[in-house]
This record gives sequence, structure tokens and C-alpha cells, in this order.
Amino acid sequence: MPSIIPEYNNDIFISYRQKDNKGDRWVSEFVEALKTELESTFKEEISVYFDINPHDGLLETHDVDESLKEKLKCLIFIPIISRTYCDPKSFAWEHEFKTFVEQAKNDQYGLKVKLPNGNVASRVLPVKIYDLDTDDINLCESVLGGVLRGIDFVYSEPGVNRPLKPDDDEKTNLNKTKYRNQVNKVGNAVKGIISAIKHYNPQTGKVQQEVTAQTSIPQKNKKTPIIITSAVALALIILGILFIPKLFKPAGELEKSIAVLPFKNDSPDQERMYFINGTMEAILDNLCKIEDLRVVSRNSVEQYRDNPKPTPVVAKEMDVSYVLEGSGHRDGNNVRLFVQLLEGKTDRHIWSRSYDADIEDIFSMQSEIAQMIASEIKAVITPEEKDLIEKVPTTNLTAYDFYQRGNEEHWKYQTDPHNLAALNKAEDLYKKAMQYDPTFAQAYVGLANVYWNKNFVAEIMSENFLDSVLILANNALTFDNNLVEAYVIRGNYYRVNGYKDQALKEYDKAIDI
Repeated sequence: MPSIIPEYNNDIFISYRQKDNKGDRWVSEFVEALKTELESTFKEEISVYFDINPHDGLLETHDVDESLKEKLKCLIFIPIISRTYCDPKSFAWEHEFKTFVEQAKNDQYGLKVKLPNGNVASRVLPVKIYDLDTDDINLCESVLGGVLRGIDFVYSEPGVNRPLKPDDDEKTNLNKTKYRNQVNKVGNAVKGIISAIKHYNPQTGKVQQEVTAQTSIPQKNKKTPIIITSAVALALIILGILFIPKLFKPAGELEKSIAVLPFKNDSPDQERMYFINGTMEAILDNLCKIEDLRVVSRNSVEQYRDNPKPTPVVAKEMDVSYVLEGSGHRDGNNVRLFVQLLEGKTDRHIWSRSYDADIEDIFSMQSEIAQMIASEIKAVITPEEKDLIEKVPTTNLTAYDFYQRGNEEHWKYQTDPHNLAALNKAEDLYKKAMQYDPTFAQAYVGLANVYWNKNFVAEIMSENFLDSVLILANNALTFDNNLVEAYVIRGNYYRVNGYKDQALKEYDKAIDI
């Protein structure tokens, strides 16, 4: 069956290594699940090219490139990215993955298309079934010309790294992903890309809007159009003088901007302040992952901790449209939290929520709050951003507790660079977090930042802390290759060591994510 777009032979081309379809036939099962999902997503039938044969019946005497050329003429290319797929010697890599990328770059739509919501998506939609080594990630990104983004089908436990299966329990999966939901994400991503292509305007490179057809009127009197044109031109000039300044005002940015004020500790036990601050910062970090939303940094809002001001004053000083306030406390394993969203200019109440939950629900609580805020502000969250927000950093709550304590001590040092005792305490706490969860990527980043700070303390400059910084950042990325802070750390490392080009690559990755 041909593509729904004329001149294309397939809507979707599935590329994979035969090794990954042996045994439980994971790829075949995924393709069937995707086809079922597409049937409930599209009104029209979507064609999926999936070759069950190793080389599509091609022999050594055949011209591989020419034989696959027409089959690869598709709208979306889905590579099943595994450990074995990232191999320049493999058939799928050389003759399907690389070939499609080059072919798509030169066709009428290009490799990347602009979605109706303004975001950009690649026509290569990777499905990742293993956590990859850094070398394999770099290899993929060298072909794509950007950060490897896709939808993960990875089941992970300590010592376990394999493809996600339909019957896997998301509660035991460190990634907290459910097979059915991930298939749905692929279907939604496919719909977004195909919808953009169907409404693509090749002259502007943008998604077409509905246009009212113009009616042609015979010109009986040439003076009439001239008078009308002059009048319209004059009206436009007047309107321009009155309204153009408003058009250039960054209203969209102001509409979707927020300051998260320091949360209040409702408990008389000030020892728990680290938990309240950590929860506030986690919500702030989740909001920062939404490109459509401008978020004021914690450094900027800390001034209001001991110097509270009316909401309109804060909004004006921070140049934001919304302000988030919060308070709560932790009593053993019970967490109580109250958050409210206010309109900055008017102090009008927009949304609020009270939580009384177990500490085990802390990550879902932080994720839900960020997404609810975005929904109220009408900030667009992409599927990739939603994955980042919902990603659970660790399943070991003891490790997370040590990590939050480490952040609190590190923050004390950042606000007072003479407080070396806090810096040393932060180091010990991050190490304890890593002992309880050796895969806790953020704890590695925390420790790397401590060593970065120590490198610039005169008393201990003789110790080679910078090498440890790079090693820790690399370790963090092996456990979470979307961790922005780790790429920033590597960029800083290369910058101070004089490797400017490499530093820029690391910063670019951080910005892309």
C-alpha cells in the first residue's frame, strides 16, 4: 500500500538488526502493536514497511542502494536502536539509516519538519531498546547531526538492561515506563509528523494555515482599484503606527513565564528544611525542562526567602506573569505539601493543590505539579519533555534523601564560598547517596560539582580534582544520557583545559536537551 502522501511509497520504514528479532521476536511484536495503535490514531490507513528477511532478498550481484531507494522513500524512518544496531559495518546502518538521512535531507520536506505547535521534529523517530554506551550515542548523533532523541523501550533494574516487554511491571522498572504507553507515544509522534507534512508549504517551509480563496473581479475601471489600494495602504500605515510596537513586544514570553518562590517549612523541625528546599528545586527543574516556558532561576528568587514582597512586586521585579508559592513539611514517611499558582500582575488565584502522601510518591508529586502548572499557563509540553519530567532519578529513597541533604550543604557553600565545611559535608553526602544507589546519575553530578568547586579553592589546588570531574560526568551520562548538568560539566572541563571546540559540542548538547 502506498503512502498517504503522493510520490512516497511508504509512510513508515522500520529498520532493525536481525539479531534483535530472534528469540522472543521483539521487533515483530512491536511492529504489530504499533500497527494496532496507528489504526486507532489515524482515520486513513498508514502503511508500514517491515522486512522480515535479513537483506530483503538482495544478493551480492544486486545494487543495494538502487534496490532500497524506492522502499526508503517514506515519510518516517523508525530505527530500532540497540547495542548491535550502532555498527557502521551493519547492513541496516549503512544502507538504511545513513541512506534515509541523506535522502530525506534532499527531498521536498527535509529531514526536520515544523509541527503545528511550532516545535520541530525529525523524520527519524528512534525507538531505543537498550541503554547505549557514550560511543554509540555519539555515532548516532554524528549521522543525525544533532542529539539522539527518541522513545525508550528499556527495562532497567540493577544489573539489568534489556528491551521492555508488554508484561513488564513499570513499578519494578527503574525507568518507570509501561510498554503500552510507550507504543502510544510512538503513535502520537507519528501523527504529529505526518500531520505537519500533510500541511507543509514548500515555499515557506512552514505548516500551512487555512486560506480563504480570493475571487477575481474584472477591472472595468482602473481608478477604483488605485483609490482602494491607496486607502488600504493609508489604513495599514495608521494601524502600523498604533500597533506595531505592541507586535514586537515579547508578549508570548511574558505570558508563559514563572517565578517559583522559596517554599516555607511548616514544621518546627528546621532539620527538614533540606527536604522542602529540595522539593521546591525539583519542581523548578521540571518546569525548566519545558521549552515553551521561561522560568526564573533559584538564585534570582532566593532574595525573597527572608524578604517577602507582594506578588505584583515580585512579578514586576522578576518580569514574569505567574508566581508559584508553596509550603509543607515531612513527618517520617508522610509528606504534606501545599502549592498555589498566582497571576503576577493582579495576585489573582489561578490554581492550588494540597498533597498528603507517602514519601514514595514524591517523584510523581513533583512531576504532577509541574505538568499541572504548565497546563494552567497553557505551556506546550512535547512528548520528549514529558518523558524528562516523569523520569524517576532513583528508586532508592535513602539515596535520594542523602542527595537532597548534599544539595542543601552545597547550596550553603554557593551562597558563602568561605564555608568549606559545607562543601566537604556535601561531598560526604553525595558519596553516601552513590553507595545506596550506584546508578544515581544526579548524585555523580553533585559530586562532580563539589570537585569543580574544590579545584578553585587555593588550599587544595594541588590535588587533581578536574580529572575526577570529567570521570564523574562521564559516569553520570552512562546512567542518564539526557542529563543536562553532566554535559555542562564536561563543557566546563574542556573549556578550562583549552579544548574550545569540544566544549562547544557539550554545551550544544545541553541546549538541545
